[in-house]
Amino acid sequence: MQPDAKAALLEIYLERRDALVRFFALRTGSDAQGEDVVQDIWLRLEAMDSDAAAEVRSPAAFLYRLGSNLMLDRVRSRRRGSQRDDAWAQSQVGTVGGEVVTEQPSAEDAVWARLKLGRVIVALDSLPEKTREAFRLHKLEGLSHAETAEAMGVSRSAVEKYVSATLKHLLREVGWP
Repeated sequence: MQPDAKAALLEIYLERRDALVRFFALRTGSDAQGEDVVQDIWLRLEAMDSDAAAEVRSPAAFLYRLGSNLMLDRVRSRRRGSQRDDAWAQSQVGTVGGEVVTEQPSAEDAVWARLKLGRVIVALDSLPEKTREAFRLHKLEGLSHAETAEAMGVSRSAVEKYVSATLKHLLREVGWP
């Protein structure tokens, strides 16, 4: 190659870019993936130093070989990712009485739960502060009625009333789970 081997290699890349895209689009089955492979070739060429570029004897063949290697790397990476995802999914699934059971909720259940949670938050925000505090300490922090009463400086009976009032309010505002 010429004294500025890297510039010459980049020039050949630019001349053959459209042909490279067509070639790799056919190999990958997608114009977008073909473009991605050719873009990756450009990035690799940009990262090369002049000494490495000077070693290239057949620039066109080098570009196609580089692209083929990058394409294979993408396929292997996708395959490893798919295997990893499948293994994870299998770890989240079990069987009970011959039925497949997953620990993950369906997309519909997850959306429904988020909507319901939003309604619970709005309903809790509408309560007086002491009532919210008693509910939070008892139901969310896991304190007993006596521990909640001590933390709040109120009687145990007051905590029971606060928690009961909160549960009735949530049932009225949000409904049964």
